[in-house]
Amino acid sequence: MLIPFSKLYLSDANVRKTRNDQEDAQLSADIEARGLLQNLLVTKSKKRGQYAVIAGGRRLRAIGMIIDRGAWAADAEVECKLLEGSEETAGEASLAENFQRVGMSPAEECRAFQHFIKEGSDIAAVAKRFGLTQRFVEGRLRLANLAAPIFEALAAGDITLEIAKAYAATDQHEVQMRVFDQMRHAYNPSADAIRRMVATGSMRGNDPIALLIGEDAYVAAGGKVERDLFSDAGEDRWIDIEIAHRLASEKMEAEAQRLTAETGLAWISPVAASNSWQARSEMGVSAVRLPPMPLTEAARARIDEIDARIDEISAIFDEGDDQDDVDFGKLEAEYEALDAERSDLNNPVRELPEEWRGEVGRFLVLTTRGEMVLEADYYSEKRLSFETDDHGNVTATAEEPAPTSGGRASGTPARPEAIAPGSEKPISARLFDELAVQRRNILSACLLGDPGLALDFAIFALADNRSYEGKGTSIKAGRPSDPATGEVPQSAAEGILAEAEEGLDKAWQEQTSVAARFIAFRDLEDEAKAAWLAYAVALSLEAKKGYGSEYHPVHAVLGSMLDVDVAALWRPTAENFFDRVSKTSCLAALTEVGGSDLAARYAASKKADLAKTCETIFAGKAIIEQEVKEAALAWLPEAMKFSTAAPGGVQGADPEVSDDGEADIDAVDGADALPDAEEQPEGAAEDTAVAA
Repeated sequence: MLIPFSKLYLSDANVRKTRNDQEDAQLSADIEARGLLQNLLVTKSKKRGQYAVIAGGRRLRAIGMIIDRGAWAADAEVECKLLEGSEETAGEASLAENFQRVGMSPAEECRAFQHFIKEGSDIAAVAKRFGLTQRFVEGRLRLANLAAPIFEALAAGDITLEIAKAYAATDQHEVQMRVFDQMRHAYNPSADAIRRMVATGSMRGNDPIALLIGEDAYVAAGGKVERDLFSDAGEDRWIDIEIAHRLASEKMEAEAQRLTAETGLAWISPVAASNSWQARSEMGVSAVRLPPMPLTEAARARIDEIDARIDEISAIFDEGDDQDDVDFGKLEAEYEALDAERSDLNNPVRELPEEWRGEVGRFLVLTTRGEMVLEADYYSEKRLSFETDDHGNVTATAEEPAPTSGGRASGTPARPEAIAPGSEKPISARLFDELAVQRRNILSACLLGDPGLALDFAIFALADNRSYEGKGTSIKAGRPSDPATGEVPQSAAEGILAEAEEGLDKAWQEQTSVAARFIAFRDLEDEAKAAWLAYAVALSLEAKKGYGSEYHPVHAVLGSMLDVDVAALWRPTAENFFDRVSKTSCLAALTEVGGSDLAARYAASKKADLAKTCETIFAGKAIIEQEVKEAALAWLPEAMKFSTAAPGGVQGADPEVSDDGEADIDAVDGADALPDAEEQPEGAAEDTAVAA
């Protein structure tokens, strides 16, 4: 029966509750093009003249979209089938109608689109007819052109749609079949792995080299482009990489020659990559350290002016916030601008000495956008050095590098590490890799039986940090990147570390090769090896976690085990603490050790004077009450403690240390949540939540 659209509404008995606007739009375009191919199932409504749709909700919404577009009239009649019965019967009919539906497979979609194309339709017409995007139709047609065995595997369900798309990343059947044969018996092959194998010998259209030369120049030179129709980013493949690399080389070489003439440097070396690391290694060049630039008289005068103005602003801040005629926001902005200007003046841009210009070069590299840029650093094969006299005059010298066995190899190729029997040719790289793993595993298994040798080798790998040469192990102990750089206030700890470094037995480091150094290291006494181990591990400690204000909780464990007396090695001074915190914080520290009376004595002091006073008091050099003096000598800011709350509200753990010096690890990192934890006494929970 035909029912006007305005008298239809979706029944609550319709079991399909989810909806997809994109799929509804596709169905709407299809119904508009070919009409409604399947009736709606309806029941009479309690509302007079109305009908509830129990099956066909998507079709109902699609027709509504056609009417909203103005393609059909608002009272267009819709073919429906009327069902009689209860709501339960209607619900069963809706479930059966949706549950028993089987969608077309991707292979069937490919054949269907192919049929319409052969009948004379173009891609745009097919896409419009089915309410799909042209890219979707193009992708299905690309699948239809897969090599026959691959398409048959898709139709039979032997491979997934994603796997088929990966093969269709190229339209060359020989490439598809080569990868298909290789991956036929692979366990659980991934689409990404297949795409990488298909793409071997090609480059993406957004590769820096491709962006540098441009598609027009590449195609004009005979290069071919394959379009990846299954990628939203449209990452095309340039399959003639020899042409691309030749064009890029010609363009970069021409730019390098121009820059060499313009700069007067010894050379400009073009590198078709984002950095020159590999090229530097192959050429055997090292970065040149430029001499510092002396400050000009004008810069010194300006720095003096800035210092005077900063002192004025600091004095205004110290007087407090009760000054109604002062714009503190404007003053703070001025302070920051002056501080940045002073930093720039104190660090003038270093310039290359003229006598070095003919000895150094730079690398021309590519950015990710395909732009040619010169790397900032200069490089040279020679040893370039400089000396600065008392008047700031710089004398630069260039020396030929001394020949060493560890330097760059000569032009004679090295003998292969492993050759095939009865031949001078090396074995294949894959075979060598497999043999290397097996050889390593044999060595590892045998090393298990000699813990002493293993310990010596581990200590050696940690200690031998003066060479970047591989040591045959992943063990290493380089210095961490400290969060604070430049001039950092020193304490007694730095002197202890320096003294320890001077006391190490370094005779073994005189050997040139890693193997010789290890043999010499093994000859050391156990005490000397232990000193190297402690020193290497000590220098490996990180200052904090990541980029935030948070310490490593394990440092609290170490500090408790060692019973570290921070106050004996570090005291707060104006430079390292009191000048860096507010006046309120300084007075609070005085209150902690001497009460409000001590703080009141210096409450009227200016900030700079107060910082110096605090330095004297907390160093035990002030004439004050003995108990206050003792408290001041033991006082530490929270950020320097190993067992109290850390700055920024970060919580760690304060492990309890037993009589034998062992830390109770159960008190660290929330051990109270362990299944076998004993019931804690009152107050114990607070004790286990103190900061690192």
